[in-house]
Amino acid sequence: MTVVAAGMMAIIAVLLLGATDVWRVLEAKSRAQTAADAAALAAAQSLALPDGVAPVEAAASFAAANGGELLSCACTPGQAEAVVEVTVDVGDLLLIPGAHGVTALAKAAVGLGVP
Repeated sequence: MTVVAAGMMAIIAVLLLGATDVWRVLEAKSRAQTAADAAALAAAQSLALPDGVAPVEAAASFAAANGGELLSCACTPGQAEAVVEVTVDVGDLLLIPGAHGVTALAKAAVGLGVP
């Protein structure tokens, strides 16, 4: 009977570790999406209202301020939209060794209010 109990405890421990890993990945994905949204909005604002800061620099700054790293920014001056890709480090997982990261995409369009 004690072998069965030990086996059950081992299974429960692995399930808890797995649940913790899933939670960490989902939390990082949420942070990545927040950083991507902020970066896309910053780039779009820089496209709509040029203030001397390049759209890609604004996007990178806002991505970093939200815990992410800008991977790409399709935000050329003269365009009406900004599309960014941001990554966030998950770190070492409990069941899967090694560093991991998640990415998120976001798009923000410039609306000039022309009917």
